[in-house]
Amino acid sequence: MGTWLKTLRDRLPTGGGLRDEDWTTRHRLLTVLLAVVVVVVTVFGALRPGQGPTLLATDLLVLPCVVAATLLKGRRLRSVAVAFGFTVACAGFVSLSNGLTEAHFSFFVAVAALALYRDWAPFGAFLVATTVHHGLFGMLTGTHTYDHQSAQAHPLIWAGLHGLAVLLAAGFQVVQWGLTEAEEARAAENLQESQAQLSVAFDETPVPMAMFAPDGRVLRTNAAYRHWLRLPEELAPDFSVRDVPLVAVGNQGSLFPQMSASADPLTLTRQYRRTDDGSLIWVEVHSTPLYDQQGTLRFVFAHCLDVTGVRNHEEELRRQVRQDSLTGLLSRQAFENDLGELLQGREPVSVIYLDVDRFKSVNDGAGHATGDDVLRALSARLTGVVPAGALLARLGGDEFVVAVTGPDGAGLRVGREILASMAEPLDVAGNQLPISVSIGVATDHGAEHADDVVLAADTAMYTAKRAGGNRLEVFAEDMRVSVHERLAAEARLRQALAGHLPWTLPLWFQPVVSTVTGQIVGAEALVRMRMPDGKILSPYHFIGAAEETGMIVPLGEHVLRSAIDHLIYWSGRLGYVSVNVSPRQLAEPDFVPMLAGLLAQHPGLDPSRLVLEITETALLLSTVDVSERLATIKQLGVRIALDDFGTGYSSLTWLKSVPADIVKLDRSFVAGLAEDQRKSSIIQAVLWLAQSLGMSTIAEGVEEMADWEALRVAGCPAVQGYFFSEPRAPEEFQEMLINRKCVTPLAQFT
Repeated sequence: MGTWLKTLRDRLPTGGGLRDEDWTTRHRLLTVLLAVVVVVVTVFGALRPGQGPTLLATDLLVLPCVVAATLLKGRRLRSVAVAFGFTVACAGFVSLSNGLTEAHFSFFVAVAALALYRDWAPFGAFLVATTVHHGLFGMLTGTHTYDHQSAQAHPLIWAGLHGLAVLLAAGFQVVQWGLTEAEEARAAENLQESQAQLSVAFDETPVPMAMFAPDGRVLRTNAAYRHWLRLPEELAPDFSVRDVPLVAVGNQGSLFPQMSASADPLTLTRQYRRTDDGSLIWVEVHSTPLYDQQGTLRFVFAHCLDVTGVRNHEEELRRQVRQDSLTGLLSRQAFENDLGELLQGREPVSVIYLDVDRFKSVNDGAGHATGDDVLRALSARLTGVVPAGALLARLGGDEFVVAVTGPDGAGLRVGREILASMAEPLDVAGNQLPISVSIGVATDHGAEHADDVVLAADTAMYTAKRAGGNRLEVFAEDMRVSVHERLAAEARLRQALAGHLPWTLPLWFQPVVSTVTGQIVGAEALVRMRMPDGKILSPYHFIGAAEETGMIVPLGEHVLRSAIDHLIYWSGRLGYVSVNVSPRQLAEPDFVPMLAGLLAQHPGLDPSRLVLEITETALLLSTVDVSERLATIKQLGVRIALDDFGTGYSSLTWLKSVPADIVKLDRSFVAGLAEDQRKSSIIQAVLWLAQSLGMSTIAEGVEEMADWEALRVAGCPAVQGYFFSEPRAPEEFQEMLINRKCVTPLAQFT
């Protein structure tokens, strides 16, 4: 028996389970309904004649139940009071209806109503009270309880039948109650599972997240949020956004008012200062407000991203765009942007363009690290000279530019101050390094002229550099012509180097004649450029561009290769060929290996038949150890000629220190030699000195018979000049070699 009851109990609904607010709502509804029923019954009874005592008894019994339902403590006492109230009201209604069968329907309505409590106490109390009423009152006042003879005669039987009917009606409520509990249990289980998943997602995500009430109270946080803000694991119940250890930088204020006032998700970024250590951070907040069906804000969900690293990286990128990484000055892009804004002002703007003279020599000789130190030291020097408010930028390499506002003379004044500041050597890694610059100045007005004024200043700077450097030039319109010529020469040379070199850049040869025999003993190879229309250009039209652009290196290699080819071809007719070597070539670290490779390709060639002509300029401007490099070249068997001797301020020093085989007297000593006794004395001294040092001598620029005679009498071994022959194409020069003579004056020696 006990097992059966336990099984039945387990299968029946447990009851209860309503939240306090839900139970209170239902109880209030049923209490009000009971009060309404009392009013309805009272009105109904008042309309029935002779029912005063019954009506009074009913009201006196129901009203205390209403009061008890309102004042008693505890759910069950209050709900049982309502249940008894409904029992009395239904019983009174039946009595006032003289036991009318239809009046008994009110008991079924009350059963359904009391089922809202989902509690066995009021439900069971009503069922018991209903059965007792039907049995007891059926026996005492049968005519007021039942309206038919059978029930009046057998009230207990009909009380049981009514109780059973009510119980059966209640049974469906019980079934519905059980089904509802099962559904709620499944819903609760699903909800718990969803909440568990959401809790795991919320608590375990590495992104700081928090939920806020509409008043700013912090409802929930995850571990990442607490760790990020260095908060304790357990927050105080009244912890709010005002307690978060972050203070907005500036006058920005809190983000929460915007987050709670917005009907849509927001993404806001703001800079904060931590109150614990004072550090600055950038925070990107993504907020989502959640509203109920009535449109009332329930809470605000937010996740926060610390984007300090990203913002710092972006700031660094912006700084890199605006600043030159080496010197910290403005970059080219920043200068161009700022110059356009500067030119929109009322005052004219002067642009000062400057370039370091012979900077490549510093880079090649001392290394790029030293070159960078020079640029940084120069930047510091310029920063101290340039007036406040001016733009100062490094455009790249060794090119700097300054922009100042003011009258036309403002730029010229600043340019002169910069030039004067270069009189003092730069302090580079503890060493005093003299540096000179070439400066160009141009002035313009109007943002649309930004490119033009920079180009004009660049043109003026180039003019200063072409004039020898260490000077300032103010732009003039006629300077554009030289720039266009320079660009045209550079373009022609690039085109020629990209073509068939023996055709586009042929070698011409000028003979070197012995003063003893009158025979051609050697030749100087001189490069020419053949234009697409067949016109031949002298080196004057492209050597300058080759030196400035660095194309002199591939051009020089071509000249050496072609000279060796011709030397081998004329092996039985020509003693040697000399080739000019520029300072840029001599400074190249690959020059000597390249020369050795060319000679290795022709093992049958006597290397002494190749002569490299080095000018004093090359020796002065070279950034390498000249003596060491020339000694290496000499070890290959190649001879060295000191070209343009006598034009430098230290010619005698070079004559002693350079391992030269040949000294070539500059034409300035040869022209007018027959009439100038001082020149004759100088030449005789040089001839004696060269001979004593084991060197041979060649006089250049011989154009007159008298000079030729004077050189021959002075004992100069060989001469070269237009008196004998201008440089000739290989075919013409070969004909001279076959005839074994130069020009008519040499006929007396043949």
